[in-house]
Amino acid sequence: MFMYESKSQQPVTRAKFVQRIGVHSLLVALIVAGSLGLGIAGYMYFENLSAMDAFLNAAMLLGGMGPVNPPLTQAGKLFAGLYALYAGLVFIATAALLFTPFLHRILHKFHWDLKD
Repeated sequence: MFMYESKSQQPVTRAKFVQRIGVHSLLVALIVAGSLGLGIAGYMYFENLSAMDAFLNAAMLLGGMGPVNPPLTQAGKLFAGLYALYAGLVFIATAALLFTPFLHRILHKFHWDLKD
């Protein structure tokens, strides 16, 4: 599924490339949605926040902005800290997943061996 063509193969067609971007985008959306769900559940459980407040805090952390409501409980503080570390890794991983098809295509065009 994620096997890319080697440098000795012709680059994929534009349609296949767009399909590849779509698959990567879908994976990123699933990762972000799952991470957001995890954050919402954690804030609701550990900080007893409403669903909307938990969503806001989780979304802000995933977006790199920081929480809106400072954690009040020890468990909430631990969760918020671990979730913030996790959110940073999710940001790096999803950015890499989104840019990979583009970077591969650019590098592939530079290294593609034309065989006449």
